[in-house]
Amino acid sequence: MKVIINGIDGAMGTILAGMISKAADMEVIAGVTPTGAEGAYLTLDAYQGPADMVIDFSHHSCTADLMAYCTARKLPVVVCTTGQDEEEMACIAEAAKSIPVFKSANMSVGVAITAKVIKEIAAKFSDYDVEIVETHHNRKVDAPSGTAIMLADAIREVRPDLHYNLGRSGMAKREPDEIGINAVRMGNIVGTHEVMFGTNNQTITVTHQAHDRALFADGAVAAARFLVNKPAGLYNMDDLLAD
Repeated sequence: MKVIINGIDGAMGTILAGMISKAADMEVIAGVTPTGAEGAYLTLDAYQGPADMVIDFSHHSCTADLMAYCTARKLPVVVCTTGQDEEEMACIAEAAKSIPVFKSANMSVGVAITAKVIKEIAAKFSDYDVEIVETHHNRKVDAPSGTAIMLADAIREVRPDLHYNLGRSGMAKREPDEIGINAVRMGNIVGTHEVMFGTNNQTITVTHQAHDRALFADGAVAAARFLVNKPAGLYNMDDLLAD
């Protein structure tokens, strides 16, 4: 499989390139970055050679150009960036009508399993408070994390009556129909997500801890292999786990 890495000189693009170089069934055929890194293309359009897949670890602001390129060349794409606004998500949805697109708020298979577990817990208990605490390194610019929202969305699939309370502050007491989501930024923490369910007599805590950013590259590679020969459509980690 010939892979184009969009964002090849970033932290994750570098890890992904190293991982693919060791895979028997994949090769990096081109890298793209606006920084002008040696051996890389400045834009996606600058490369029109052979390719089977694009894996994107660039920035969500590149979404429209990424979808246009992949749609024009009929290339499956794994979108590993987060933070897309409504317009950018609409670009992804439109592209998925003609090409296979894999999009997840978190590329960790472990996080996808965590989402399934907390959804089951949410369905089993009728009276509980839910709090999510996410912790990341001090360089992360978005809060709350896309993963925290993804986990909260998983709970809302079985409890659509709940709403989000982002970064609680002030004198208002907690409402029973809210999911508290709190962001912590410190040091070099890769990513920790704690989901707590509290009733009057017990607390259940589900924690996912990322120890190495390589796990996101692992997920991207798994997603790329999953997309091979898939029809057009928008896929996510649930589809990969069910495959």
